[in-house]
Order: sequence, then C-alpha cells, then structure tokens
Amino acid sequence: MMIRRLAMVGLVAALWGDTLPAEAQLSTNLESWMRRIHSGEYGAGRGGRGGRWIENGRAYTTIERGNLVRYDTATGERSVLMTAEQLTPPGFERPLTPVDSDSHARRLLFSTNPRPTMIRKTAYDYWVLDTLDDTWRKLGGKNATNGLLYATLSPDNTRAAYIRDNNIYVEDLRTGRIRQLTSDGSPMIINGTSDWVNEEEFYLREAFAWSPDSRHIAYLQFDQSGVPEFALINYTDSLYPEITKYPYPKVGQTNSAVRAGIVSASGGRTRWARIPGNPRDIYIPRIGWADADHVILQQMDRPQHTNNIWLVEARTGRARLMYQDRDETWVDLNRNFIWVGTSGGSGKWEQRLIYHSERDGWRHAYAISRDGDALLITTGNFDMVSIAGIDEAGGWLYYIASPENATQRYLYRSRLDGTGAPERITPRDMPGTHSYDISPDGRWAFHSWSRFDRPPVSDLVSLPDHKVVRVFEDNAQLREKVAAVLRGRAELLQVDVGDGVTLDGWLIRPTDFDPDQKYPLIVYVYGEPASTTVNDSWGGTGRLFLAALADEGYLIASFDNRGTPAPRGRAWRKAIYGAVGVISSKEQAAAVRALAKERPYVDLDRVGVYGWSGGGSMTLNLMFRFPELYKVGVAGAPVPDQLLYDSIYQERYSGMLEEHADGYKAGSPITHAEGLQGKLLIIHGTGDDNVHFQGTQRLINRLIALNKQFYFMEYPNRRHGISGTHIDTLRYGFFLQHLPPGGRER
Repeated sequence: MMIRRLAMVGLVAALWGDTLPAEAQLSTNLESWMRRIHSGEYGAGRGGRGGRWIENGRAYTTIERGNLVRYDTATGERSVLMTAEQLTPPGFERPLTPVDSDSHARRLLFSTNPRPTMIRKTAYDYWVLDTLDDTWRKLGGKNATNGLLYATLSPDNTRAAYIRDNNIYVEDLRTGRIRQLTSDGSPMIINGTSDWVNEEEFYLREAFAWSPDSRHIAYLQFDQSGVPEFALINYTDSLYPEITKYPYPKVGQTNSAVRAGIVSASGGRTRWARIPGNPRDIYIPRIGWADADHVILQQMDRPQHTNNIWLVEARTGRARLMYQDRDETWVDLNRNFIWVGTSGGSGKWEQRLIYHSERDGWRHAYAISRDGDALLITTGNFDMVSIAGIDEAGGWLYYIASPENATQRYLYRSRLDGTGAPERITPRDMPGTHSYDISPDGRWAFHSWSRFDRPPVSDLVSLPDHKVVRVFEDNAQLREKVAAVLRGRAELLQVDVGDGVTLDGWLIRPTDFDPDQKYPLIVYVYGEPASTTVNDSWGGTGRLFLAALADEGYLIASFDNRGTPAPRGRAWRKAIYGAVGVISSKEQAAAVRALAKERPYVDLDRVGVYGWSGGGSMTLNLMFRFPELYKVGVAGAPVPDQLLYDSIYQERYSGMLEEHADGYKAGSPITHAEGLQGKLLIIHGTGDDNVHFQGTQRLINRLIALNKQFYFMEYPNRRHGISGTHIDTLRYGFFLQHLPPGGRER
C-alpha cells in the first residue's frame, strides 16, 4: 500500500497516480493576493469599542500614544488622566495598559510578560500602580518568577487575589503581605481555575470571585486524579522525543471531580458548598456572588439535561435550589450572573437574576426571583441572541436579535417587567450585523456595523434614538478597496433542501462570471453546533482570499445546516441531538444540489469541499457519504471518530454513550470511509491538544486497510489553529491541481 503524501516542501505525490509538482503551484493571481494579505495591506478592518466606560457612562477612557485619556461622553471633551510616563513602571521602556481603567480607583492593575505555563494557561507579571503616590508594586513577591494567573483587585481596591501553582493567594496592596488561602494545589488539584476540558468547552478560566464586601473568595476546585491522560509527542526539538501528558476526559471517561468553596480573604479553612450530586458526574461552569452573604453557582448534570441555579450561604455552606432549567437534549450555559431590580409586575421591588432559556421553544430572557419565579422578559417567536446591556433605572433590557433574518444581528429592547412588545432600536435602513457595548446607565453605546462585503464602521451612538454622536473609525479606504473586489460578486441566499427546511448560504462568483457557462463549486463548511459560517458580517482578509480563489474560475459557497447555532429556534438547533454529522451532512449535500437546480451555472461534476475542525469532520462525512457529488476535499484537523473527542462537547450534542452508541457510530466519518472515491487531502498538527492527531492516525489506518488512496500532511507540533503561507499554498494548490477551474459550455 502506497499513500500519496504531501511533503513539507510542497505537494509531492508518492510513487504512483497523478504526480504533483515538486513545489505547490499557485497562479500569479493567488500568489499576489497571498503576499498582499500576509503583508497587512488590507488589514482586518479596525472597529469595535471606543474605550472603557467609567462614571456610570458619563465618560469613557482609552489609551492614546500610551496616555490614559478620558472623554466626556456627551461633549467629547478630552483630558489626560495619566501620561505615558506615569504608566511606565521603573525599569520599563514602554507604558503599560491598565486591566481596569476606572478613573476613581486609587490602584490600577497591569499585566505584562505573558508566557505559557501549561496546556492552555498563560501566566503574566502583574503590577499595581498606586495613583496617590505614583508607586509601583509587582505582585507575587520573590516567588513570582514564573508569573501569576488571573490577578484581580478586590472591590474595595485594597488587596489582589491571584493563582500560583494551582493555589489561591491574596496580597495586601499597602503592606505587601501575602496570604496563601489554599495549600493543596498540585498538578492534579486545581484551585481557582479550571482543568482543560472545562476551559475549552465552558470558557471557564478564572474560577474564583471576590465577595462584594471584599471579605471572602468563592472558588472552584478540580480534582483531576483518575482522569485519563493524553500524550503529545514532540519528535523535532531534541535528540529523543519529548512527551507532554495532561488529563483529557474523552467520551464516557472519568471527569474531574469539582466542588465549590468559600474561604476568608484573611485566611482560614474552606467551607464547601453542600450541593447534591457526585462531584465526578456534575459540572459547575460558573460561580459568583448574589450578595455579600450568598454565593450563586450553576450546576449541570453530566448529560447536560439540567442547569440548576443554587444559592449557597457563605457562612454555613448550606445550599438552596433557586431555579432549575431542563431540556431533553441539552441546556445552554448562562455565561454571566446579571442581577437587576424589578417589580416583576407586582409593584414590589425585588432582586432578580437575568437568565436565558429555551423552555418555550425560543431562546428568551427571564427574570428569576430568589424563590424561583420566572418572569418572561423577551416575547415573540424569535431568539434572543445575547444580552447587550441593561438600563435598570429606565426598566429596559437591551439585547441582540434578528427575527426576520438569521444571518443578521440588531439591537432590541424589552421592558424588564415583561410588559409591552419588543422594540427594535437599530434603524431599519442599516441591514447587516451590529454589535453594541452599552454604558452602565443605558444612555450610550459603542456601536459597530458591518456586512458580508462591507468592513465595519464603529461609532458612539445615543440610546434609544440610535443617533450617531461621533465616529471612531469608518474604514473608508478599506471599504473602497473591498468594494472594488467584491461588489456585484457576492450574495447571501437561501436554498430549499426539502421537508420544509430552508438553509441560509452565501455565494461568491468570479469577476468575469458568465451565467451561460458552468463553473466548479468549492464549499466552505463547518456544520457543527459550535458555530455558523453564514453571517452577514465582515469576515476579514479570508473573505478576500476566497474572492481571489473564485477569480481562478470557481464558485465559492457556504451553507448553515440545522444544528448550527443560528437564531432559528430550539427545534432548528437541536434537531441533530444524538446524531451529529448525520442530518447535517445530508442537508449540506442537498443544499449543493438545490443550488445547482436553481443556478444552472453550477457544475455538479466539479464540486469540492473544505473545512477545519468540525468542518474537517464534515468534509470527511461528505466525501465518504456522497462520493458521487463531492470530488475533491480538504479536511483540516478533523474528528474522524467521535469517541475520541472530549466529554463535555461530544456528550452535550451526541448524548451519553451508553444510550446513543448507534448515533456515535453513524455520525463518525471513519464509519463510512469505504465510500471514498475522490481526491482527499487530510491536514493535522501533531501538537493539537484539542482535536487530537490520534483520530487522523486511526482514519489513516482505516483507509489503508480499505486500500483507499489519499493525500496527507502533518504539521509537526502545531496546535489546533494552523495558518500561514505554507498551508494556504497547500490547500488552495490542491484544489487547483484536482478540481479544474474555469467555466465550461453547458
């Protein structure tokens, strides 16, 4: 058996079959675009926020030439709060940027000198500036040579808490005295931060929180003992291989035990929260404070069918169930604890938690009382995408939604007491995707707006009239350059794939497109529950390179199948439960056929597909399941066997293995490898700590056993994200070689 491999020097075929050039060959057009993009000529488009809100929204701060500058929100009056010289610690050549730029704080926190300490963790040197006497203090004392994790100032601005060697420390900012609050931290016991899988899937990094009165710290502890370890092997950097092991729970394997504790910031024993459930079979993805006396936390069961909100007495550890959300598939994480005061329609003021749930078939916001009463805030048959801000004094919840077009995003608001109809704030003559950073008083917002073929404009707007107060960046030059490339060639569209299902998609055509000819189609795919690809928003320089590829004589398209997290309702998103990869691959193939039926210029004899991570898995599924349709595929960092991926992600969407074994098998590309007929390139980094190289190795073995020929490129020690000229040349050169470009007569 001889596998056609792609050597590091280029696209080199092994021994037989269609030989490849000694070096990957791109056209002059693509080489030119690659140089222009990697040189930064087009950039990514400046935009986003104008700064940090201070003084409840009356002002905001930003860094200009190293100076900390204050702007009056209403008038734009500018003043320098601190000069670059003041923000430069002794011995430093450049000023630092404060982590928190509250102009009224006596002490400011800064981070510098980032360096990796373990899988997925980055340590920093932290400095604190006392603004009253312009003195600097480096946190951690003499033992901080390896850096600290997640330093955070106490609410009263007198102390800092941080993680070192998996233990929690508190440092007095006046005296420099350091107290070690936990002492059992080790490679297996993690205090105040999380293990690999909770960080990856629940975005849980800083797993501790100061109490509002600065007297206590609530934190999570993860016990990784018993979690199977995975090994990454580095063959290149030493005479003998270097092996890095870390706990990584795969589907059905042992998870870390997790528990929540409360400890005095002055030291002493930890009081553990008394919540039910086996610590090995629950998740605590968030912890915080409801008030100075009560900790609040989210607790999920391992299948993620329930999300319990617990209130825990800090003094006793006694827990009371405040609210439970349930779903027969999975419940979503609420990333933040947001408390508001509301009458709840009763006229009596009470504190309520803003919580989002799909309990009525749509993702809506609820105000949850401490007694568990759920007041519906957002109403209607549409999804709330995310919370944008709260005007508590005015009684409004601001949020992002798009009831009419799932590819776009707009600002809406609803009454906190649930009365009245939702109000759209974004003007209707501004179609596309909008994002907002709303001031604490709800009167202003940093606003950004872009479209599929239009780089962003960022400005300051007043609310609720959405009047532009000042423009931060209009990207005028970039928009002109992009328009010259994409104008008239790109469109957002919909395709009917049958059974009453319509998918969103987009299409980019060649500049010299002739509708009377037939063109090959390359599909960019993802298709899993973690992300969408069809968004009416600016995609940066990657979009320009796809346009350059289209100019070789290709149609470039993408589709969002059911199961992707589009705002199209619970039923849409959760249709794939227990069978990830099955429905989605069928709908992706149906979308290509539907597009060709509507657009006769699509050549169904020349269809290619490319994707990364979950998109790499989808590429394999499409090549194996629908070989009559997909002739060329490039699968990057795929998961060929779902049993090999992490417990939290895969069990959330595929169910528990003992109940859904058939779905795991049916959805895994390796199950269908015998279907391969076309030209397939598989790419993977051997140092990928997320989607392990192990899966690709298993697939290679399977393809060898089936006597299936394919191309393969490994990138030594690269992690999950791989970028640069080499890989661009590799994948686009592969399409040029095996999927003949250009229009043909019908």
